[in-house]
Amino acid sequence: MDAERALRDFLVSRRAAIDPGRTGLPVGHGSRRVPGLRREEVAALAGVSVAYYTKLEQGRIGRISEEVLGAVERALQLDQLECAHLRTLVRNAGSRPIPSAPPPVKTRPGVVAMVHALDLPAIVHGPRLEVLAVNHTAKLLVDDFDAKPVKERNLARWTFLDPRARIVYPEWNKIAPQVAAALRQVAADRAADPALEQLVGEIAVASPDFARYWAEYRLYEHSYGVKRFFNDTVGEMSLHYETMTLPGGTGQSVIVFRADRGSPSEEKLRILASWNAPTAEEDARRIRP
Repeated sequence: MDAERALRDFLVSRRAAIDPGRTGLPVGHGSRRVPGLRREEVAALAGVSVAYYTKLEQGRIGRISEEVLGAVERALQLDQLECAHLRTLVRNAGSRPIPSAPPPVKTRPGVVAMVHALDLPAIVHGPRLEVLAVNHTAKLLVDDFDAKPVKERNLARWTFLDPRARIVYPEWNKIAPQVAAALRQVAADRAADPALEQLVGEIAVASPDFARYWAEYRLYEHSYGVKRFFNDTVGEMSLHYETMTLPGGTGQSVIVFRADRGSPSEEKLRILASWNAPTAEEDARRIRP
C-alpha cells in the first residue's frame, strides 16, 4: 500500500471523527463541507503551522520531531494503538520501501504438531491473516480450512466472503468490523506488500461490508477476549480466546479458544472435541513436513 496515501487516509479519518465542539476551539455557526476538524484546526491544536500540518498529511514532511508528533497525537485524540500506528505510517512514508513479491509464509512443523496435540480449538495464522494450521476441534468450531483452496485459507476472506461465517459468528456484525480493523493495522506494518494489497482489493470488490469498514480506518489488535460461536451439533457457545505471537519476527500467531470451567460451553466444547476425532496415524500424516 502506498505509504503516503496510507498516512493521509489515516490522518484524515482521525480528524473527521472528532467533534469540533469538544476541542475548546471556537466553532462558527456555518455549515461544514466535511465532518470533524479542518486542517487548520488540527494545526492550531498541535501548535504547528497549517502549511506544516498539510505537508504531514500529504506524507511530505520528512523527519518529524518527537515533540511535534506527540502534539499531533494529542490534537487528534489518538489512543495507544493509534499512536503506534501513526508512527509506523510516518516511518514508512519516509523510507519509501520498494514493492516486492513476498515469499510464501509457512509455519514450523513443531508449531503444527503442538496445535494438533491440543484438545482445545487452535488456529495458526500468518501476517495477512492467512490460516497456516488448524486443528481438529477448530475445524469443527470455525471451518475446515485444510479442505479449501490455498487462496481461500484466510480469516479475513472467510469472514466476509464465506456464508458460513455469518452462521458460526452469531455476532457477525460485531466480529466483522474487528477483522477489517485488524487487517487495516497489518497494512501499515507491511508497507509495499503486493499480496496484501491484492487481498484487500479482492475482498473490497466482493464485499460492500468490508469496503465500508475499510474506509472507516479503524484499528484493532486481536489479543484476547470472548466470542460467541454457533455449531450445528452442540449449539451456541461462549469461548475465551488468547492470541500468542510466535517468535522469529514472521508475523505468525496462535489463537487458542477455551470455555469457562463448569460452564455449559465447556461441556459443549468437550463434545465437539470428541466428535470424529482423528487417529494418531492421521495426525502424524498431517504434521509431517
